[in-house]
Amino acid sequence: MSVRIHPTAMVEENVTLGDGTSVWDNAHIRHGASLGEQCIVGGKAYIAYDVMIGNRVKINAFAYICNAVTIEDGVMISAGTIFTNDRFPRATTPDLLAPYPSAPDEHTLPTLVRAGATIGARCVIGNDLEIGRFAMVGMGSVVTKSVPDFHLVYGSPARSVGGVCRCGQPLGRFTELSDEAMVKCSTCDRSYHFYHQTITELVTGQAPQPSVPKTSIESSV
Repeated sequence: MSVRIHPTAMVEENVTLGDGTSVWDNAHIRHGASLGEQCIVGGKAYIAYDVMIGNRVKINAFAYICNAVTIEDGVMISAGTIFTNDRFPRATTPDLLAPYPSAPDEHTLPTLVRAGATIGARCVIGNDLEIGRFAMVGMGSVVTKSVPDFHLVYGSPARSVGGVCRCGQPLGRFTELSDEAMVKCSTCDRSYHFYHQTITELVTGQAPQPSVPKTSIESSV
């Protein structure tokens, strides 16, 4: 395998692209960014400087990934998704006489997208938060708080409505399940333990371990 870069793409100096990664038309990758193996960067996507991206990540067209974002392996960033890194941004000083610099400062807040997560089309992702392993964010959502592992969230602001399997199949709504339940995926037969709103993937022969729920997104009612 080798790296493929479309002739119209702009890849700045000091960018790392792993083996098998493809960068399509008019995409722009800033200096210091790092992408792992077998990634796809869609047309007109923008990846800011020093962004860290793992292996086999799909970034669709028109995605905007700003500084201070870290994306782990196997993540899907769908078309038109926008990340943010400043909660209270201003263009200029209060007297309007000087622009604020674009370099990171104490107001630049990080976002971490854990392995296997999916972010649907045209989502807006806040900052100082984490999107958990294999979580799924429905299209058009505005994420303002951290999303736990295996949670399905959507809306503005995004709220947890249920669980989602590694394979992407929904596992059921929290309103339809008891506080503690065993759920098997109807598509791939993987099993999960639901304890309040903490979701744990079970391996063969593993017994569920009760734990204190750690949920940052409010459930729907």
